Amino acid sequence: MSGSGQPDGRPGAGFHGLMAALLASSAGIGLVFPLTSIYISDRLGLGGTGAGTYFVAMAAAGCAAAVLGGPRADRGSAAAVGAVGTTSLVLSYALLGAAGGSLPVTASGLLAGVGYGLQYAAITGVVTALVPAAGQRRAFVLRHVMTNAGMGLGATGGGLLLAAGRPAGTLPWLYEAAAAASVPLAVLFLLVHRRRRAVPAVPDVPAVPAVPDGGAADREPDPPGYRALLRSRPIALLMLAQALFATAGFTQIEATVPLLLHHGMGIGLAGVSAVTAGNALVLLLLQHPVARRLEALAEEAALIAAPLLWCAAFGAGALATATDGAARTALLAAFAALFAIGEIAYSSAFFPLLVRFSGPASLGRGSALSSLAWSTGTAVGPPLGIAVVTATGTGTGWLALAAGAAAVLAVTLLLRRTAR
Repeated sequence: MSGSGQPDGRPGAGFHGLMAALLASSAGIGLVFPLTSIYISDRLGLGGTGAGTYFVAMAAAGCAAAVLGGPRADRGSAAAVGAVGTTSLVLSYALLGAAGGSLPVTASGLLAGVGYGLQYAAITGVVTALVPAAGQRRAFVLRHVMTNAGMGLGATGGGLLLAAGRPAGTLPWLYEAAAAASVPLAVLFLLVHRRRRAVPAVPDVPAVPAVPDGGAADREPDPPGYRALLRSRPIALLMLAQALFATAGFTQIEATVPLLLHHGMGIGLAGVSAVTAGNALVLLLLQHPVARRLEALAEEAALIAAPLLWCAAFGAGALATATDGAARTALLAAFAALFAIGEIAYSSAFFPLLVRFSGPASLGRGSALSSLAWSTGTAVGPPLGIAVVTATGTGTGWLALAAGAAAVLAVTLLLRRTAR
């Protein structure tokens, strides 16, 4: 499995094999992506507290994994870190499918956090190792498409299986299928690691430094540390925005929105999966045209568009609670589409801003801070959202999510002002 691409910069076979495995893994995760909070609270009988504990455990483990895995990935072991992380995901989903109480559910959350944290630390380094610099932008676009296409396919398949069978008996097997679907990705990471270790290192040829008067050559200065990065106001605001994007947006569509749809609006599990599949379909179909339009905007402006669209999406969800039939279906479709376009705006702006504000020498540290901010958001978001939905009515719950998106909007506006 070659780590290099084509002479014109196109990705090679190793990268395409990795993307095929990523598609399979994402499809497996998509089978259960919108259902975990319902599965834990209802099918396992652990209630909202049990579901919240799972997501908190996942986020806490994700923080620890990012801290430990990031330096390993930076030292040239990114593929090995990815293999360990994906294996942890396999174990997590297999355990959750067989779980019967709070202890295995918590253990599954911890394993999932380790898996996602290590994958986050590894995947960028693996892609850049497999693809020449000239083709890396296209490679990251394809990676994003494969992830979202897989999630959409999985959500559609999960919904069809639930509609055709008995949900109580089908759900545990969906988690076992999710575990099996990630095995090829773990194997691909391991193959990439072994291939790169097998490539002979090029001997170091010491350069003759041009140093006056026979003095010692100056070393390149060390990159700024974490404290120095966080003293930068744009970086600090970007990390705050990242935490809020996770808290008020991405985790809510996984943990809280399914409960609003299922408990508050009486929509079946197949319908919940259909909303998730619609979101993924819009991502797949509109990613490229929307991203091209967003390129005309500065990254700060594109980042502002994301929470604006999410405010509108959650507003559509609130309106759907007051309607039924075709009108409700149309409003929920609008929710899925608006949220997806907001995701595109986020993905088109956040990483370029991270690169610009961190600088090339500190991008690894900046990425680690981003991962920790994300994990903080995933720890806070699900229990907070579930608590709000449990304590309020369905319409109020949707409006609370819109208020959360408005808080993200305020931070992105401040970031734009600061970065000018």
